[in-house]
Amino acid sequence: MPPFFTKIPVSIDRGEGVYVWDEEGNRYLDLTAGWGVTSIGHAHPAIQAALMEQSARILQNPNAGLTYSPARSRLLSLLSGVLPKNLTRVFFSNSGAEANDAAIKLARKVTGRRHVIAAEGSFHGRTISTASATGQAKHREKYNPLMPGYLFVPYNDPEAMRSALHDDVAAVILEPVQGEGGVRIPSAGYLENVSRLCRENGTLLIVDEIQTGFCRTGPMFAIGETTTQASFLTMAKGIAGGFPLGALAMSEEVSDRLEIGDHGGTYCGNPLACAVAYAVIRYLVDNHISAHVTELGRYALDEMSRWQEKYPKVVTNVRGKGLLLLVTFIDEVTAASVTDECLSRKLFVRQTNGNGIRLFPALTIERDQLHDGLATFRQAIEVVAQK
Repeated sequence: MPPFFTKIPVSIDRGEGVYVWDEEGNRYLDLTAGWGVTSIGHAHPAIQAALMEQSARILQNPNAGLTYSPARSRLLSLLSGVLPKNLTRVFFSNSGAEANDAAIKLARKVTGRRHVIAAEGSFHGRTISTASATGQAKHREKYNPLMPGYLFVPYNDPEAMRSALHDDVAAVILEPVQGEGGVRIPSAGYLENVSRLCRENGTLLIVDEIQTGFCRTGPMFAIGETTTQASFLTMAKGIAGGFPLGALAMSEEVSDRLEIGDHGGTYCGNPLACAVAYAVIRYLVDNHISAHVTELGRYALDEMSRWQEKYPKVVTNVRGKGLLLLVTFIDEVTAASVTDECLSRKLFVRQTNGNGIRLFPALTIERDQLHDGLATFRQAIEVVAQK
């Protein structure tokens, strides 16, 4: 592999639920869910069954998405019951970055406008277009020249958004909670205000739920608790429990202005991915995972909120919603030391945005498992605080 990552010196052989085992047989507790994708845990029986059944039937249709598929039909029917009511059309992609890229492209086509507004601190993907839309210079400026037409405003600042909107803005793209940007949660009413401003300006709103969707923050989608009216909603990560899949949902108003040839993709909506996603979402709905995540999220935040007072020299903030949680430390070095200490104690966490450590475990994690993970995390903080 090219040196794109600093590799963690562990070779993972298998997983089950929230646990993974390395090649030597050591067990680790995973509070990263493979960066938020193994939403119902590693090697879940529902996913195994879907893979076995569908792979024995067909993986890819003749002429790909140009032919109908029962697996895709079932998934579309299920999504229609959980998506915001105005988002009635869905196109499947292979990743979240592809979904965002398509939404931006189609927003420009539909409106005939050029500019796209994104928020500072945002993260929307690693294609050249979505990197250009990402509000973090470290993910963007090394790739100059970037795609033109992107504007950035402070997150959670409706007045800044109002000032930035003009008659050549095709879309605003926003995360309802900024994940890679440090689990930043906007004020109540912010998303609704942006939604209203977009409608008044004839601008389409793209809500990026790649990290927050499918019960990660509690509700099926984070905007489900609001009256936000999105033109596009992008999805990935937890949608298929670790199987690569993304999607973008759109309103009829947008769909009515698209034409044959405006978008496509070889693997988009392939039967195997659709069968797995159906199994995952069906499990989330049937097992009331939304309520489970809400309850455990409250428990975790209550437990973690004591750490700032207990370790004031190293912990600066604790925040989150549902099972998307973050602890910030005094600096990046301290966060790295705590991450390393966690790994030595057979616990996977994820250092985020420099001085933060993010926890986003499988949504099916049990209370005692989360308790054990938080206890180990706190012990790691205590070791570093005493150095």
